[in-house]
Parts: sequence; C-alpha cells; structure tokens
Amino acid sequence: MGSLLETDTTSELASMDTAKTLTSSDSPEALEIRLPTVEDAADIADGLVTLRRALHENAEIGLDLPATQRLVLDAIEGLDVEVAKGNSLSSIVVVLRGGQRTKDSTGVVPAVLLRGDMDGLQVQEATGFDFAATSGRMHACGHDLHTTGLVGALKLLHRDRDSLPGDVVFMFQPGEEGYDGAGKMIDEGVLDAAGPRVKAAFGIHVSADQDLGVAYCRRGSYMAAASQMSITVRGKGTHASRPATGKDPIQVGAMLVGQLQEYVTRRFDIFDPLVITVGQFNGGTAPNVIPDFAELVVSVRTFSDEATSRAEAELPQLVSELVAAHGLEAEIEYKRLLPATINDDAEADFFLETFADLFGPERAVVRPNPLPGSEDFSRVLEQVPGAYGHFGVALPNLPVEEREANHSPRARHSDEGLADHALFLAHLAGRRLGSLAQE
Repeated sequence: MGSLLETDTTSELASMDTAKTLTSSDSPEALEIRLPTVEDAADIADGLVTLRRALHENAEIGLDLPATQRLVLDAIEGLDVEVAKGNSLSSIVVVLRGGQRTKDSTGVVPAVLLRGDMDGLQVQEATGFDFAATSGRMHACGHDLHTTGLVGALKLLHRDRDSLPGDVVFMFQPGEEGYDGAGKMIDEGVLDAAGPRVKAAFGIHVSADQDLGVAYCRRGSYMAAASQMSITVRGKGTHASRPATGKDPIQVGAMLVGQLQEYVTRRFDIFDPLVITVGQFNGGTAPNVIPDFAELVVSVRTFSDEATSRAEAELPQLVSELVAAHGLEAEIEYKRLLPATINDDAEADFFLETFADLFGPERAVVRPNPLPGSEDFSRVLEQVPGAYGHFGVALPNLPVEEREANHSPRARHSDEGLADHALFLAHLAGRRLGSLAQE
C-alpha cells in the first residue's frame, strides 16, 4: 500500500520539494542535508502496514508492553542506532547520530525528539477488521499507528543519517492512557538521551473521525490539563421513611452535581474555560435506606495555569462549604493529573508549515480552539519547546456519519496514511536540525 501522496493532487510538488537537499549558505561551510522523498516513504509503506496490523492485533495496556516492545525492536533490528530499554516500564529510546554533527551557537550538537506512544485501551474491539484484537484490549486510540509512524521515520532518517547535522531521539512510550508514561520516561532521562537536552520535540496523534491525510495544530494551548477531585460526603444513615432523623449524603451529593456546574459558569471566564464532569456517583445499598456516606469523583479540565490553580483552590472550598451548610461533612482529595499541552508558537508554525510544504496548504489546518482531552506529551512540552498536533486517518470510503471517534470500540483508523505520517515526522526532525545547526 503506497503513500497518500501517490494519488494526491499535490504529490508532484511534494515530490519535487522533498527530493531536494536542504542547503544553508549562512555558515562558513554550507550544510547539505538530504531528507527522505515521497518515493522513499512509498518504498517502506507495505512494511509499515504489516507492522501496524501486528501491533493492532496484539494490543497491550499500561506500562508493561512486552509484545509491543519486541515488535518494535524486531522492526529496527540492524539499524546503526543506539537503543535503550526502560527500567520501570517497557519503553524504548533510540538515538540516531547524524553524520554532519555540527555545534550550534550554545556549543552543543543539537538534538530533536520525536515521540510515539504504544499502549492500547481496555476495550472489546468491534471494528470488523480481519486483524482485530480479540483479547479485550484494543488500539482504540490509534497508538498502533503512532508507533508505526515513528518506526517509519526512524527508517527514513537512517537512510540519510550521514547528512544530518545533529541527533534525533525517538521516544517509544508506554502508558499514555492514564499511567503518565511520559513523566516516567522523563524521569529515566529520555530528554537527555543524546547527551545535551533535546532542543525541540514533536508528536502526532491520529484521529479516526477526521479526514484522511489532513493535519491540525495551533499555537499555545492545544489540549487541556486534567485534574481529579474525589469527594466523600459523610452524613448519618437512617430509614428512608424518616429522613429527618438522619443526614442524607445522597441528596447533598446530588446538590453538588448541579452547584459545581453553576459555579463554573459564573466564576470562570468562558474564554479560559473549565470543563467539569461528575463521572462517578456512588452511594447507598438499598432503596429503603439512607446511607452514611456517598462518593463522587469529578473530572476537571483546564487550559491555562491560572485556571488550573484557581480550580484547585476554589472547588474543594466550595464543596466543603456547601456540604457544611447542610450539616454534613466532606472529605476531599484533589489531584493534578496532567498539565495542559501548550505548543510553542514558533514550533507550532513550523509544524504546519512543514506539513503544508510536503503535502499542500489545503491539508494543513490551524485548529481554532484547543481540545478538552488531555495528553501526557504535555510533560515533554513543559520542559522543551515543541508542538503537538493531530492527523486524520478516517477510512477513505467510510461515510462521515459512520465514522466513530477515538476510544470507541468501532474506531477504525486507516493505515493508508502511514507513509505520509512517517515522512512528516522525518521532515520535522531533519528540517529542525538544519535550522538549529545554523542558529
């Protein structure tokens, strides 16, 4: 299966552009960097499809992904790279050394990081694919494509490594789905794997319900911070027919559900929003019993550090005071889970400009608003300038009304965009190294 560019109307232009060497005359000795072409990507497309389907069929969850790790290691075996496996998780860090390693203005050889997450979800697959997983675990979020695209970028850049003026770090990450795998990889040194800290970092997330081959990015806030508030409302149990002799935690909990939403709409700016959802509400054991306690778990999403800090300070206080006003007590635990994913302005521009140059400007879209989902690549972007964006991989012949979003058991991600995915990642790293080497 070939690259989208083989049939896209911009393929001729893209092929001409990518076939050129990138030359800079700003330095005393001009660098000539050869980057992969559309034809190079097409050469490895069939192998990428095979790898993606093997990963999909063997989906694993969490931080321990032994089968996934083995598939990746087998796919890159024989390449002239440095490979390290994680200690506390089954991560893989690969460093590709450039053949024209050139010190930048800070006196170090620059390095750029590319990331692909590898874990699936506890979902029973219902896609109907002949390579569907049958284990009750599914790549419903498309991480099988992320992993494959990163392998493809590594193979493409490996061909042209002699011309690269710096190093590329490939971050194969487990545990994105709620395990903070990115944070754990940072703790184990992924950002410094090449020696000096990487100067820029990029990641791509695929979308099963977005048009095939279209990329999205934006400056600044891109995805939300995630926090969680766990509430135990403690009252006094009694017979359901005599509520006045007890203190009903279910009634007070139900009041909290509405009051939290009302507070948000009146206290937080709609242009720096707070998205709050009571996702769990548990209490009681029988219809004729008022219980001693009820439990609520609240998801909180924010898009700025200011809103994140305000939510952490104000929401527990609000809950405590509302519960106390009814004569009950509240035990509250508030946890920040992930920071907001904040794109560097210049790197976000570079992300879309690179995609537009490769595939045509009509396929590079500035997303008007941030997304309320969360992403642990935010850990990387807290420490390194970079950009994160999305790439549409809807099945090309599937009607729009039949597309289902990531995390659905029927989320069907096309592998027809894998060659473009790999080519784009390779160019993000190669072009950024070229500019860093001249700074």
